[in-house]
Amino acid sequence: MHNAPSFSAISQSEIWRALQAQAKQLKQRRLTDLFADGPLRARDFSLELPRFLLDYSKNPVDRPVFVNLLRLAQEAGVEQWRDDFFAGKPINVTEGRPVLHPALRGGLDADVEVDGVSVSEAVEVELQRLKELVVLLHNGDLTGCSGKRITNVVNLGVGGSHLGPQTVIEALRTHRKGDVAVHFVSNVDGAQLTDVLAGLDAESTLFIVSSKTFTTGETMTNARSALSWLQRAMPERPAEALLQQHFIGVTASPDKAQQFGILPERIYRFWDWVGGRYSLWSSIGLPIAIACGFDHFRALLDGAAEMDRHFREAPLAQNAPVILALLSVWNCSFMGYPAHAVLPYNQALHMLPAYLQQADMESNGKSTNRAGVEVDYATGPLIWGQTGINGQHAFYQYLHQSPEVVPADFIGTVAPGHELSGHHEVLLANMFAQSQALMNGVDAESVARELTAKGLSQEEIKRLTPFKVHRGGKPSNTILLKELDPRSLGALIALYEHKIFVQGVILQIYSFDQWGVELGKGLASKLESKLAAGDLTGEDGSTAQLIDYYRRVNGAVTSTELPEVGVAESAGEQA
Repeated sequence: MHNAPSFSAISQSEIWRALQAQAKQLKQRRLTDLFADGPLRARDFSLELPRFLLDYSKNPVDRPVFVNLLRLAQEAGVEQWRDDFFAGKPINVTEGRPVLHPALRGGLDADVEVDGVSVSEAVEVELQRLKELVVLLHNGDLTGCSGKRITNVVNLGVGGSHLGPQTVIEALRTHRKGDVAVHFVSNVDGAQLTDVLAGLDAESTLFIVSSKTFTTGETMTNARSALSWLQRAMPERPAEALLQQHFIGVTASPDKAQQFGILPERIYRFWDWVGGRYSLWSSIGLPIAIACGFDHFRALLDGAAEMDRHFREAPLAQNAPVILALLSVWNCSFMGYPAHAVLPYNQALHMLPAYLQQADMESNGKSTNRAGVEVDYATGPLIWGQTGINGQHAFYQYLHQSPEVVPADFIGTVAPGHELSGHHEVLLANMFAQSQALMNGVDAESVARELTAKGLSQEEIKRLTPFKVHRGGKPSNTILLKELDPRSLGALIALYEHKIFVQGVILQIYSFDQWGVELGKGLASKLESKLAAGDLTGEDGSTAQLIDYYRRVNGAVTSTELPEVGVAESAGEQA
């Protein structure tokens, strides 16, 4: 296994220094010159797979750079790490776990055992249980305490326990089945739960409590409030009966779900070798199966398994996740572009930027390499974005004319997913035009010609030209799906999962822990009691002031004497 004693910092390697030198050279070249120098560039820097075309030709990369990036992947041990990943070795080193989300969708080339248990068999057992539950729901055979059919399902979960399933359900809006409505509550802000429950009939509502540990503070707070809502609506029913009839648990800690009061037969498992942000393929995906039907859920898994096979088997130079990862490392760590935009030109994919933001930034938002030493290079970029047409009328001004360079992924579909004529051509024309405009820009001479043709005076032309110039040279990838169906969506999400993994391997960081998430959650649990009790001892001046203000405005106290905390003392406590 990969261990610290044999660790060699990638940033000190010959190939890293060679790429740094090439980055300096490429910054002086225009993307349009790369196309002029290579008439077949679009063909040579594209990859066509069964479900989509990946065009990465609009990146500041020439053939020598691409060859060196492939050498970088080899030197970083991408192929070995990939083999260990699919073999179930504990590549999540800091937590001592394998990372086996491909097993959830049949993406392994051979079965793996964890703690003496066949992973494939365990997964299939849970899938069959999910299928049985979905059939009961769709047939109207699952009822609440009063005998009413369950017609509304509310998923209580946060992070990976809600974002993946909700993203997929939104994306597969044309593939929904049955008449059971699925709702999501992720925020502990009671306003969301209140809004979702408004108008729902308690007697026909089922709650899915999705939590890996079944101790997630936000989720369990919402679960207790959901139980209280049921109790108010059905006061004659004991809490035990409500929990048994109106709650399902999805968790890697079934004993905790039982302690909460959920029946063992209504607890659906996944395992600690499944990271939360990679869990939609597991029982966490139950809302997907309910909303879209189990067959479509299985097709989603099959599409992801297709990408698993491509990632396992394709040579690095024709491997879509590897190529996207290398381009991300190149643009962020070598070219110095710290952000990356995800721009889907399909309304059904409107949640994809948020989903990929979590998947990428929670994985690679690290500053320590595998030897425990702080890195001396940029790791993963800031991920952000929005649906394309809306974004054009919001932040594309920044993309085009800001001095900052933000590489982007444009994602669209050949098939429209609706029957309105003319709309899809307008949509795709905009997508293609935006990537073209980001690459080409508009120089002063072109602006002057345009203004001259409009009859403006030379004085006006001279005054306006600087404001209308676009520098261009802004890189992008385009992913053009044949259609947005369960299989292609599964392949698309798995493509990004593996891209993120490869980025982490190259950058020599551990992508599958998230210690940065835990710090704030731990502090929050300590501050909850202080909001109620008003004990400000040991808090920095700012936090103490915020708690005091909350309590005064909330009517909890009439006045509180703030402790005197100096800047130096506050800084020391924070450290």
